[in-house]
This record gives sequence, structure tokens and C-alpha cells, in this order.
Amino acid sequence: MKLRITPLNIIGAIALGLAALNILSPKNNAPGHVDMSGFYLLILGCLILVTFVTDLIFRFTLKDLKRIWIIESLFIVFTTILILIIQKLS
Repeated sequence: MKLRITPLNIIGAIALGLAALNILSPKNNAPGHVDMSGFYLLILGCLILVTFVTDLIFRFTLKDLKRIWIIESLFIVFTTILILIIQKLS
């Protein structure tokens, strides 16, 4: 079985690392500590789940790794732009 790293895997790993860092770090003013409420941790958990499921969907529909990279990168850029637009409107 080949190990195929994709952009959504990278985003999911970063989100999981942020969640683990926030949960395991002491609740003080330590350098590098990001104070997140439970709501943001829930959103981060949903992000991890969505990236995992979306990556599986892309892997089953597209067989070429180059195509997966292109489509997933466009998906990430489109989602980021959409989030920024919604944030500006609210």
C-alpha cells in the first residue's frame, strides 16, 4: 500500500495538532498557548472529521495523485475564500 499524502491530510494533521496542543497544554499564560473555548475546539474537531471524509471521497473518485492534489488544493482555496467572504459580510 502506497502512502499518499494529500493537501487535506496536511490540513487535518495541522488541525489535530492544534487541538492536541490546546487540550494538553496547561491553562496559563505560557508562551505559544492559544486560548480556545470549547466551541472552537468543537469546530476544530468538525474540521478534522470533514477533512478526513472529504479526502476519502476524493481518493475514491480520483485515482491519479496529481489530479487529487489539484482538486483538493482548489477545494481548500475555494473554502478559504468562502469563509473570508462570509466573515466580511457578518
